[in-house]
Amino acid sequence: MVATATYVGCTQVHPVTEPPETQPSRPDPFEPDPFRPELYRAKTSEPIFNVPPVVVATVAVLVGVHLFRTFVLSSNQNDLFVLTFAFIPARYVTDGLNGAAFPGGFGADLWSFFTYAFLHASLLHIGLNLAWLIPFGTALARRFGPWRYTGFMLVTAAAGALAQLASDPGGEVPMIGASAAISGAMAAAMRFVFQAHGPLETWRDGLRDGEAYRVPALSLMATFRDPRLLLFLAVWMGLNALFGLGAVSFGDQGQQLAWQAHIGGFVAGLVLFGAFDPVITRAELDTEPSG
Repeated sequence: MVATATYVGCTQVHPVTEPPETQPSRPDPFEPDPFRPELYRAKTSEPIFNVPPVVVATVAVLVGVHLFRTFVLSSNQNDLFVLTFAFIPARYVTDGLNGAAFPGGFGADLWSFFTYAFLHASLLHIGLNLAWLIPFGTALARRFGPWRYTGFMLVTAAAGALAQLASDPGGEVPMIGASAAISGAMAAAMRFVFQAHGPLETWRDGLRDGEAYRVPALSLMATFRDPRLLLFLAVWMGLNALFGLGAVSFGDQGQQLAWQAHIGGFVAGLVLFGAFDPVITRAELDTEPSG
């Protein structure tokens, strides 16, 4: 599809009755046109859904952990695994369930801020998370690169855990799932995908130029003046309210979403985007010497 759009745009049309030897040669659509260099994008562009390796690795780890728990661990081993690596707010304010210490000790007090994101309750749970992770994680990984992407996802996961701890400090129900980190990725993507010449604009044109992911992002305040972000935020908050407050059940056993963690991850994604973004800001562009 990418090559076809460019081919039609730069190909001359000749009557089929004209002898082939008299027809002028057509420009190669995969070679740069000196008068229209933007046509060269057909050669250097790639499909928008070409998932970066770091996102593929994320999917593989999440699926692998779930398969390991499902097919390798016994029921008792899985319960111990969840209690060791899930995030449990009560771990930080009580001695443990029914007076017994939580497994994992001091180490779990630290690593569970991150490891809970690798666990999922069911195939439905992990499937829904992957459906959001792949598009938003892909956009984020293309802009941040693999290391910044990984760090960002871990930080927003921890932010989600902190929000859950603050809102339910004595909660004994283990919290699992990558939703808080994915919410952070969604928020970060909102900071740059709507920009002029950004990813959505080039996708609508049928092409995906690598420069689209290097367009400077607007400031946080300017982002909130974009009606598209406000619409996305309203829909996202509404869905979290429906599921989190119990108006809509989730899964066969009626699990409720940890909406506080989602909000924590989303807010962290919006606020911390600039700390991870490797792209030069518009303010820096304005202050650079002209040469």
